[in-house]
Amino acid sequence: MVVRRTRYIRRMTTPTHFHRAWTDVPLETVTDQISRQLMTGQQMMLAHVHIKKGAVVPKHQHHNEQFTYILSGVLRFFMGEDGAEVIDVKAGEVLHIPSNVWHRAEALEDTLDVDIFSPPRADWLNHTDSYFHDKK
Repeated sequence: MVVRRTRYIRRMTTPTHFHRAWTDVPLETVTDQISRQLMTGQQMMLAHVHIKKGAVVPKHQHHNEQFTYILSGVLRFFMGEDGAEVIDVKAGEVLHIPSNVWHRAEALEDTLDVDIFSPPRADWLNHTDSYFHDKK
């Protein structure tokens, strides 16, 4: 078996590919109960979100389309501005959240969630995602 190491070649006009292990991606602390790891391409973002049981992702919306895939645990989503639609997303399940849909989530168990966003979440990249810390 031949294993090739990925070389990073940067060109000004042509995007390049990359290959990375999650163990090489820094873990960012968002709150005392939520942390995340991010990989970003030109038009997409992939995130591992580690959420402890009882943690709440406050109500928010964003222009980014989102897929949430639960690897382990359970997240309870409250969809819509009034949060009236409740969806429990369990390990092995996927939730699609269209652009600008209000949502919040609560971890019913310790959860590892894979989020995919298009385009990438600029507020996550530049740390302006203050909704995690708003006390409303």
